[in-house]
Amino acid sequence: MGRTLVICKPDAVERGLVGDIIGRMEARGLRLVACDLRMIDADVARRHYAEHEAKPFFAGLVEFITRSPAMVMVVDGPENTVKMVRSLMGATDPVDAAPGTIRGDLATEMTENLIHGSDSTESAAREIRLFFPRLD
Repeated sequence: MGRTLVICKPDAVERGLVGDIIGRMEARGLRLVACDLRMIDADVARRHYAEHEAKPFFAGLVEFITRSPAMVMVVDGPENTVKMVRSLMGATDPVDAAPGTIRGDLATEMTENLIHGSDSTESAAREIRLFFPRLD
């Protein structure tokens, strides 16, 4: 079994796209095991994006993810769940995202690209502990 963290970012919640995004994952056989609509506070956001701290866009990332509620989820599936979710998401820049992907079909700009998915099993474990510390 594989497990990953997925965040429907504030723009996805604001635009009413959370159901569509979850539906696309469930249609692929992935299963939600934890889900919480929440405001992500600045401290958690900074820890989540810590790898980007020295980059010029870091402050903008934190500001964006904390501006309104986000749907934070843990998704289970086959061993390659991280890779499956990344494929469903599409390229980071919606201009480069293939049709049929979440970003290719629904996102409008790189800075508001609807969804985050862990980029490795190690990142998934760290991110799940950050957002769902009580999850077994």
